[in-house]
Amino acid sequence: MRIAIGGIIHESNTFCAMPTDRQAFETGGIKSGNEILDEWSESHHEVGGFIEGSSRFDFEIVPTLVAWAMPAGPVSDDMIDEVVERIVSGIRKDGRIDGLLLALHGAMVTESWPDGDGEVLRRLRQSLGDSFPIVNTFDFHGNGSTQQIINSTAMVYYQTNPHIDQRACGLRAADLMVRCVRNEINPVMAIKKPPLIVSIVHQNTSVDPFLSLLQEARRYEQNPNVLAMNVVAGFPYADVPEMGPSVIAVTDGDLDAAEQYADELSKKIEAVRDQLQVSLISVRSAVTEAINTDQTPVVLVDFGDNVGGGSAADSTFILSELIRQEAQGAVVTLYDPEVVEQSLSLGVGRDATFRVGGKVDQLHGSPVSVKARVQHIYDGCWIETQPRHGGKRFNDQGRSVVLEIQGDNQLLITSNRQPPFSLGQLTSAGINPEKKKILVVKAAIAYRAAYEPIAAKIIEVDTPGITAVNPAHFVYKHIRRPLFPLDSD
Repeated sequence: MRIAIGGIIHESNTFCAMPTDRQAFETGGIKSGNEILDEWSESHHEVGGFIEGSSRFDFEIVPTLVAWAMPAGPVSDDMIDEVVERIVSGIRKDGRIDGLLLALHGAMVTESWPDGDGEVLRRLRQSLGDSFPIVNTFDFHGNGSTQQIINSTAMVYYQTNPHIDQRACGLRAADLMVRCVRNEINPVMAIKKPPLIVSIVHQNTSVDPFLSLLQEARRYEQNPNVLAMNVVAGFPYADVPEMGPSVIAVTDGDLDAAEQYADELSKKIEAVRDQLQVSLISVRSAVTEAINTDQTPVVLVDFGDNVGGGSAADSTFILSELIRQEAQGAVVTLYDPEVVEQSLSLGVGRDATFRVGGKVDQLHGSPVSVKARVQHIYDGCWIETQPRHGGKRFNDQGRSVVLEIQGDNQLLITSNRQPPFSLGQLTSAGINPEKKKILVVKAAIAYRAAYEPIAAKIIEVDTPGITAVNPAHFVYKHIRRPLFPLDSD
């Protein structure tokens, strides 16, 4: 049995002004052939699960192309043109191929295609034929669609947030693929989309309401006829018709049962909609609370600048308030290539005035003028060995510097946007996060796998930005209506 693997993985924030072109994917990673094995084999990513599945379930891997880019604005059309063409040509040139394991995100938007993942699948289905098995993995933040379902053989979503089950998700997909090729199962799927928006602040799968909803999904899977019961939170920063949560049931040949199960669980999501309302603390109050907390470290979560959701990574609202309130022992990470270059020209140990952050757009605060000393310069690379959100093993935030400001406060300044999924972001810079008073993370839920074990206290902050927690902050033009809480009925 010979199974191809491939993928294009992007979470697209349609409110983000930074386009995602080929250069963005080159920075993130475009790997083909054996490069895929080198990059992903040991990772905690679904592609790593595909690769492990080849030995566990006894099939030969044919690696085609895997492309990944940091969440940002919509993907250029030419990028999906290239990816689909290279996956199809990789399959056709390698002789008999029995199926395709495909890693997608589920919330990719392109310049012309609101359902970018669905368009990729439509083209692959058209090229490979109706009977060719295509088994997909998707992110818990995917915006599920009918087009994705009708062009897939089976779909498996991550069921944790932070995403620490990605490799296991790839293994589940590999298992389903082998059973399909052997004609042991005949997957059919149904999708239901409850009419609401789930704010990112409530998408933590370790607490209710999603903890109970996912436990219910696992109970459905105890039925041997249920191949996968996918609960999907959706990605609220994509202004597209399919935005929102989904339930996608995969059964063995029983479409009526799939429809019934998806409908039942969808109604249970709708029933808890009042638990999904948003109320977070202001920036000023959050910083005051952090300063006055005895136990350390305190984590301040900058929701409005959630880098993993496509935001700017250079918001200065919390930094400005930390300086105003004369906080000590704080660490703030900012994307600012201009400051990195200025620091490189100065060298370690030199003092200067820097204008940091607030440069990507006009939505994340203004640049802050700080007097600082260049404390450290390094390549910005590290290896993550633990299961962490995103599943990446090799991390590169570009040439980076540490600036010391106002006593023992530190700014980590990066050349590439990088979400705080791993403590390696700080430790590789010589910063011991457990010894600091305040850690600012530009995230939502994803940071928790790394930071929860060391945090004495976590304070979630209602900051402005293109990943603000309240859907009412955004002007949606293309989503279906009505959707709660934007529409009360």
